[in-house]
Formats: sequence, structure tokens, C-alpha cells
Amino acid sequence: MAPSTSPTSPSSRASRKRPRSYDAEQLRTAVLAQFAAVREAVEGLTDGQLAAPTRLGDWTVRDLAAHFTMAVGMLPRGLAQPAPPKTDLALLDYPALVAPAAPAVAVAVQELSDSAPLSELYANVQAGLDRYLTAGIDGERPVAHRVGTMSLTHVLVTRAVELAVHTDDLNDAVPGLDLPVERRLLAAATRFLADALAAKAPGASTEVRIPPFAVVQCIEGPRHTRGTPPSVVETDPLTWVRLATGRTGWKAALDDALVSASGERADLEGLLPIMA
Repeated sequence: MAPSTSPTSPSSRASRKRPRSYDAEQLRTAVLAQFAAVREAVEGLTDGQLAAPTRLGDWTVRDLAAHFTMAVGMLPRGLAQPAPPKTDLALLDYPALVAPAAPAVAVAVQELSDSAPLSELYANVQAGLDRYLTAGIDGERPVAHRVGTMSLTHVLVTRAVELAVHTDDLNDAVPGLDLPVERRLLAAATRFLADALAAKAPGASTEVRIPPFAVVQCIEGPRHTRGTPPSVVETDPLTWVRLATGRTGWKAALDDALVSASGERADLEGLLPIMA
């Protein structure tokens, strides 16, 4: 994920909240498919396109392209090591836990970008994926992550978020690229970020709808006993991913009619972004 300048502490509520279940095999195939698509797109970029700026601070498109190999490459690197002891790290604590590491990641990405040709970086990661991320993986296997030990399934959820967000960053930086986000990958990213909002602002006064992938209730206030909650927010998955990661501002999304919001507790501006 791109550098964050406003880290927050993990929520104890988030730690206690039981995350929804995810299918490890579906996530595996989605991550592999999106990484392959990104690799093909990057291989087709010109030197001028690779040198272009992105919306991620000082990163060029080349730096962003290198970041994909870091984000996905942690999977084979982790799986190549003996399984570490299990911990009680909660998936929904991930957004807050990654924020402090963002400056170091930004530096490491630029160093990686300068270290080898992109073709070599992608080939090395693909070789590791072919060896370690094979069909029939054990989703419960513990894997070391920079924020702590997580199950492989939960690590794959975080990779889905990384790939969805940064594919959109790549499309923004390279006009006309229009690289699709794999449906199952976008679904996992949407659901995770929606659940993270509900964990950050628990309650039932506001319903956030992101069809066709997620519906969550959040924000303390008057509870409803039947039907629709007092406040409703609705948007599409890609807009939600952009809102939740700071790529789009709340007011801009409203002005562009990308979000509909009704009710006195339908303003999510103070809760966004969830992670950046």
C-alpha cells in the first residue's frame, strides 16, 4: 500500500470482531490472475510511460510496477520458510498496523525499482508463485507478515487489497491502460474494507451498501427495528475502494454522483480513509 501519513492505533473492537470467512483457493486463483495481468501490462509499457509520475507521492510508474513484485512476492518468500507459531492477530487490525511501516516501504520500493530490470523482478516472483502457491494450499497455514503472523487466507485477503488498489493506481497513471480488476479480487477487497469500516465505527444507525459485494452497518446512533436503517450510503465497488484508501475524497465522490447518502449519519468523511 502507498505511504500513509496518518497512522491510527488498532481498535480493540476490531481485534474482537470475528472476520468473515474467505475461500483460500478462490483468493489464490484471483491473486495469480491479477498478478499475471499486471505483469503483461507492465511489459507493454514504454520507457516514457514507466518514467511518468503517479498519484503516490514520488513514485514513478516504474516504482509502482516494482511495488507489485514486492507486494505479491511476500507470498512465496513467506511460504518458503517454516510455518511460524500461530498468533491471535486479527485481520481487521491490518489497516492500522501497516500504516507505521509505510515510510520504510516507500524507500524499499524505490530501491527495488533501481535494483534490477522489471522483467527480472516479475520473473523471479512468478517462479516463486509457481513453486509455492499451488492448488490445494492450506489456508490455515501461518505465514509471517511484516505486521505479524497471519493465516495464509488472511494474507491473501491483504494481497487482494494491494492488487486491487494498485491496479487502479496504475490505470490512473497510464491513460488508456484500463486494466480490469479481477472480479473475485475486487470482491474480497471491497468486503474487507467494508468490514474494516464497521470495525472502526461500530453501530447500526448507518447501512453502507456496495452492491453486489458487501453490505455493512456502522456508526452509533438510533437503532432500527425493521426495514432500512435511518441512514444509508451506497456506492460501487471501485469507488468504495478508492474512498477507503484515500484515492477519492468523500465530497468529490458526492459531487460526482459516485455516492448516494441519505440520513443524518450518512456522512462518512470523518471515517475515511480506512487505510492509505
